[in-house]
Parts: sequence; structure tokens; C-alpha cells
Amino acid sequence: MRENLQGKKKERKKERKKERMNERKKAKEGRERKKKERKKERKKERKKERKKERKK
Repeated sequence: MRENLQGKKKERKKERKKERMNERKKAKEGRERKKKERKKERKKERKKERKKERKK
């Protein structure tokens, strides 16, 4: 009986660990996606600025 409880406890611990790792991975991917979007926006802004400079 006691061994069975310990086994379940270990399983739950592993599951929680997996869930935490998954959450971290999702958060990291979200941060990277936002970073790429910001980079694209900055690139567009620079392109517009250069275009304005050429017109002058």
C-alpha cells in the first residue's frame, strides 16, 4: 500500500515537472516571437526613414 502511494507521488511529481517545462518552453517561444516581430517593425521603420532621406 505504502509503496503504491510513493509511486503515485513520484508520478505526480514527474507530471508537474513536465508541465512546468512545457510552460517555460511556451513562454520562451512567445518571447522569441515577440522579439522577431519587434525586429521586423524596426526594420520597416528604418526602411521608411531611408526612403524619406532619399526624397530630400
